[in-house]
Amino acid sequence: MTSRTNGLAELPSEAQAEPSVELLDCLHRRGPDQIKQVSVQWNANFLSFTASVLSLRGHALTQQPLQDPLSRSILCWNGEAWKIDGDAVTGNDAEEVFALLLESTLSGVASPTAKDTANDRVVVKALQRISGPYAFVFYSPSYEKIYYGRDVLGRRSLLINKDDIGSLQISSVCTGLSSGRWVEVEADGLYAIDLPKTRLESVSLVERRIPWQKWQDRSSPWDDPGTYPLLPNPDISRLVLTSPAIDALTINLRRSLETRVTNMRRPLSDKVAPANLAILFSGGLDCTLLARITHEILPKEQDIDLLNVAFENPRVHGSVNVANVAAASPYMQCPDRLTGLSSHAELQRTCPGRNWKFVSIDIPYAETVASRPQITSLIYPHNTEMDLSIACALYFAARATGSVQSATPDTPTPYTSAARVLLSGLGADELFAGYTRHATAFARKGYQGLSDELKLDFDRLSKRNLGRDDRVISHWGREVRYPYLDEDFLRWALPLPLWEKCGFGQDGPSEGEDEPLLEPSKKLLRLLAWKLGIKSAAAEKKRAIQFGARTAKMETGKTKGTQTI
Repeated sequence: MTSRTNGLAELPSEAQAEPSVELLDCLHRRGPDQIKQVSVQWNANFLSFTASVLSLRGHALTQQPLQDPLSRSILCWNGEAWKIDGDAVTGNDAEEVFALLLESTLSGVASPTAKDTANDRVVVKALQRISGPYAFVFYSPSYEKIYYGRDVLGRRSLLINKDDIGSLQISSVCTGLSSGRWVEVEADGLYAIDLPKTRLESVSLVERRIPWQKWQDRSSPWDDPGTYPLLPNPDISRLVLTSPAIDALTINLRRSLETRVTNMRRPLSDKVAPANLAILFSGGLDCTLLARITHEILPKEQDIDLLNVAFENPRVHGSVNVANVAAASPYMQCPDRLTGLSSHAELQRTCPGRNWKFVSIDIPYAETVASRPQITSLIYPHNTEMDLSIACALYFAARATGSVQSATPDTPTPYTSAARVLLSGLGADELFAGYTRHATAFARKGYQGLSDELKLDFDRLSKRNLGRDDRVISHWGREVRYPYLDEDFLRWALPLPLWEKCGFGQDGPSEGEDEPLLEPSKKLLRLLAWKLGIKSAAAEKKRAIQFGARTAKMETGKTKGTQTI
């Protein structure tokens, strides 16, 4: 059983703090199944914890914040602990994580005077036994501390706001620029706050970072994977359909997907949903490959929703020769709609017996404009035009309201997906060299340049993408899962030699050779897709979501992606 919790901690204050109505609404949207507040007194100050729950697995809802009556510890847990010490979590993951933290802190050093050393290392070691995405706040009276943080990849959002008198708010989401000086908690370690022994006005709260113990725990996926053999030796062969790496990719990606798409529970409401799972679906290589392998895992009678979003963009559509497109809608001119339909048809051919429900999500320009204030608030403290254009696509895709094809071809049926779990292909480009800049890096500096560029992209995923995307998608009471960012998958993929991931610098197939001519970027993924029969998707070029869905540059002018909103 798993409860996805979205929390707020306010600490400390001299009166019991009440979150704003706006912030409570944001939290409740993320966790519509339950919301609860707990306040405790620490010396002369109050600590307040608020949690909302999106219940996703198991047969019962577990309320949060979790409280231990003996130690008076409190946990707000927002995540999915797939494994602890490498063993699958079969019970409620929030309760198991709480038990793990209680066992560690109550049997550890438990000396409030050891502020920077042994106590903190105990908590770090406990957290590094967990595999899965998370953000959390943990109140430990025995250590006289508040601990908080995000998993090392930063797959869940966590923000912090400090007011003028030194009190703090820690939350999954905020209500935008006007609500305070919120900043994103970095995914670079465990953070700790020593609780004051006096009244708040006489002390300044200071947060302290305890780095993840990368070098001590060699099983961690974020460890340095070792020095890549950057220059291939003469015995290295090019990537082909029979390369061993394809079989290894199949095994590891399937395992990651099995963890994420099995044992899903339907919503707690009486509404019966034919689809438990939806995929953010542009029709590109990464998401179509996830769909194709998921088909082999889930029973055929279970529908899978494919969420495909397209926008009316007056700057682009206004420049099209009307005589040539008189019968075409602006949505059918979006590249992602065309590739989405093509890949949908390919899935229907290669995966018979499954109802692949292609959800056309068409967003008029007026609706995009009207929704910008809400989206701008959700992505804060991210604040660039590129952030906004990407978030617009994710916001409406995750809302999952559109139409599906009915028995009458010209009469689509309105449809909103009830799936609470969404799959995303994020991470594939950063692991397998999918961006144009990766080809440029290889052309300039060979494998060394490519390696440096991939490391840069992977290391900044938490800052550039993951927290922002979590805030936007979770607004609709749904959870996004990233199969390409699974810890075990990363342990395999990160150390894989670059020439086994992509085909840069490799010769194409010889005349008469029964090998497909594919793009060198992400060639390992392309070859697997080809073998699985989704050949059009295997040949698709990379296209950023904001250009495929047409959310970028909707107005005329010279706006740049890095420009502040």
